[in-house]
Amino acid sequence: MKSRFKKGYLVVAGVFLVAPAYAADNCTGYDMIVTTSADTRDLGNGMTLTTFQGESMLTSENSIYHLATGQCSGTALGTPDGEFRSNGHCARHDKDGHLQSIEWSQAAGADKGTWKSTGGTGKFAGKNDSGWFQSVRSDGKMSITKWGGVCN
Repeated sequence: MKSRFKKGYLVVAGVFLVAPAYAADNCTGYDMIVTTSADTRDLGNGMTLTTFQGESMLTSENSIYHLATGQCSGTALGTPDGEFRSNGHCARHDKDGHLQSIEWSQAAGADKGTWKSTGGTGKFAGKNDSGWFQSVRSDGKMSITKWGGVCN
């Protein structure tokens, strides 16, 4: 069960197969995540529930999120058909100490997930940014996710 899950949650966590940016995207970048913990519980009947946490660093050449670092955590529900549905949160700080938080989710079997701002301080306060993410590469402990969206 654990190895089956690693592939599923890292697609999500590696939060965040390179996808072209959508036409409406005005912010894009990459999220590099190192998984620090993961715990999978067998719920029986082919279902699992995994909680995970990782250290995250964003890069972006066209947004205020460049080099924001922090933690992401989430849960993934594995079903008997081998699909995973996941969701969670990330909280990151920039070099000035301003905090940015997001909520993310990925439907079972989806190649892409979605994210949206949920709060922040300083230059991140009042942001209602949102977008998509998709895994580029994952090796079970580290992952790279491409992201894009509309940032105001």
